[in-house]
Amino acid sequence: MALLLPAFAALPVKAADPVPFDLAGPGLVITVTRGETTLPIGQVPSLAPGDKLNIAADLPKDQRARFLLVSAFLNGATNPPPKQWIHVAETWKPKAKDNRLALTIPDGARQMILFLVPDTGGAEGTIEGAVRGKPGEFVRATQALNQASLDRSRLNAFIGAIQAQENTHPEHLKTIAPTLAGSLAMKLNADCLAKVVEFQAACLLENRDSLVLADVHSSTMAETLIGAPTDLALQLSYTREGGLGYYSPYIAVVRDLARVFGAFSNPQFNYLPTLSQRQDDRVSLLLNTAPSFAKPKSVLVVSMPSIAADAPPRLRDSGSQPLCGAQPGMVLPVEGAPLVFSTGYAHDMMVRLIPPSGTPVERPVTARADRAGYLFTDGTPLAGLSGTVKARLHGQWGFAPFDGPEFALQFPDGQAWRADKDANLVIGRDNDITLAGPAPACVRSVTMRIGDAAPQRVAWKAGDDTLALTLPLKDARPGEITIAIEQYGATAPASVRIAAYRQASKLDALDIHGGDMRGVLSGQRLDQVASVELGGVRLNPDGLTRDGDIDRLKLLAEGDGRAPDKGAITARVKLTDGRTLNLPVTIAAARPHVALLGKTLAPEQTAGWFEGFGPTLLPDIATLDFSVRAGGETRFLPNDVIEVATDDEQARTRLTAGPALRLEGPSVLVASFDPAALGPSVSGPLKFRLVRGSIASDWQPLAVLARLPRIDAVACNATTCTLQGGGLYLIDAVLPTKGGDDAVQVPSGFTARTLSVPAPADGELRLRLRDAPDAHVTLSVR
Repeated sequence: MALLLPAFAALPVKAADPVPFDLAGPGLVITVTRGETTLPIGQVPSLAPGDKLNIAADLPKDQRARFLLVSAFLNGATNPPPKQWIHVAETWKPKAKDNRLALTIPDGARQMILFLVPDTGGAEGTIEGAVRGKPGEFVRATQALNQASLDRSRLNAFIGAIQAQENTHPEHLKTIAPTLAGSLAMKLNADCLAKVVEFQAACLLENRDSLVLADVHSSTMAETLIGAPTDLALQLSYTREGGLGYYSPYIAVVRDLARVFGAFSNPQFNYLPTLSQRQDDRVSLLLNTAPSFAKPKSVLVVSMPSIAADAPPRLRDSGSQPLCGAQPGMVLPVEGAPLVFSTGYAHDMMVRLIPPSGTPVERPVTARADRAGYLFTDGTPLAGLSGTVKARLHGQWGFAPFDGPEFALQFPDGQAWRADKDANLVIGRDNDITLAGPAPACVRSVTMRIGDAAPQRVAWKAGDDTLALTLPLKDARPGEITIAIEQYGATAPASVRIAAYRQASKLDALDIHGGDMRGVLSGQRLDQVASVELGGVRLNPDGLTRDGDIDRLKLLAEGDGRAPDKGAITARVKLTDGRTLNLPVTIAAARPHVALLGKTLAPEQTAGWFEGFGPTLLPDIATLDFSVRAGGETRFLPNDVIEVATDDEQARTRLTAGPALRLEGPSVLVASFDPAALGPSVSGPLKFRLVRGSIASDWQPLAVLARLPRIDAVACNATTCTLQGGGLYLIDAVLPTKGGDDAVQVPSGFTARTLSVPAPADGELRLRLRDAPDAHVTLSVR
């Protein structure tokens, strides 16, 4: 769609909506033969030299206006086609050899276009002269129409599915509409699903033409047609000229068709674009303008698939876990190619089942957009299989073989489920336990029964060969637990019995330093701890983690309370059931205390395009010099270390004595920090602390690390600025004005090397970075 950029530049910010294609026109019947295989046009994504085409007009029996059917092969915008590449049929003639076209695509042809022309004397000569006189305009026309027709097929599939659901089970739209939108790459208005059922479908289909989003595969096909980078085509839908994201590429093509066709209209003929809706061998034409049979008479322009090598889509498995082959209505989930759901390009689709031993089995499947995948055509579950079976999706993409993703299907095989021999259940809290057994993907329900009590449902999650359960034993009594597992394809539930025991709280140690507000209590069953009293300071739970059999409970002092000085003391641990336990504690020496004194960005590294770095924002290209002051009785030592880390502590680095860390005196340290030490992909809030041997101070905020895009050039005119460079995806939004109300959002995953935004009035663009959304940097474009 890069060919639309010049036309877009002339549009106002809020261009008028294009006239919709809602008039039914005439039709065509087309088949394509390649070698010994003949396919209907609805199954042909692209043509090839040597293909034989049979094309006939599909007109009513009482058709009174006579139409010539004209075909033209093209080979580029600057190369007029030879006369023998243009063919004419008189659709009203009784003999088939006269009223239809029987063509062979010549070598060198790159595009093909059809015309339905009102019969006037010499009309075919006029069409021939127009095509040979302005081949580039017709190349552009067939490319644009073909792309718009592909996008329209997805829109039609979405509309048809929504309307069908409205007529059968409208109450299911809330769950089906998001799936449809994801399968067909449509824009979904989630607010519609909050309306009453009767109004949901109408709401979802408002502004129909703007529902179509960019589709990676059809954009790739457009790239083949047009020869432009796909990322530029995708970028267009996010520019101001493209409607700030409100208009899809489909709208962009439709809006530009009037300009394209205006280039070769004349007093005798007015050329009208049509959208081709291909179903089997029938091509239904949609018009956005009523045709005229008075001068200038209307010539209907019909696009044909591109003449290019077949390019099957990269269909992917959208799931991450094995599937249950025994489940009725099982879906093979796929993503990455919306056209498999809206066209017949992928046809004769099959699944080849490859059991561990035995002969492969083939089963036909059908694409279902409302299920986001393929279903077995006959609807019957698979039988006679067990264990794990590989399933490969395959078929035809036009004339070419088409291999889809491979899936792992599981089937119950009668083997027993078992728990780890060391598994212990403890009452009084929820217990996580893992069971091993056959076909976890086929589990449909899990229940638990304590003694003779009524069964209750259990939360579970299936792995490749395990089942992770969370048993609700908070209010249980000691005794035997019976777990029942029901599976698709199994005749009876499987049972697993495990004993549950009572276990008293066990306190191992309390790790805390003098003057600390925080501590860590270790032991077992620490979820029963309500509070800890330590030398008159009350510590409350602040997060529980489990490491094997060991619980670790974080504690936080109430108010401004701090732990006493180092020494031995007894802590009183109060449990939620009212009991109190004593725990001997040795309070470690007080941690060193430091405070951030000042910080400065190295000036020579912040020069360039960017300005306006605040005191808390650290660009990844800069070095941060900062100083810290010792607090209380702390005095700095030559072997002290400053540690800098990300907020989640997944990346950290240590600054040691030398050029990166120097003593100004016993109370002040000066550090020089290069963000590259944390790695190339690190961003976000940074913190620091002083480390002395095995003791460290509390973490303190340092700065927010933000990765900057590389700006190579900025070109501006009166209305638009274009940024060129790399890593533009690091920009979250561009604010042409200080208020930010007109922010231009950069889409997630943006890969283009150019970005067009409105020109600022004051000569400065404000960039909101993804790594620091609360801060702005400025980019001078004066």
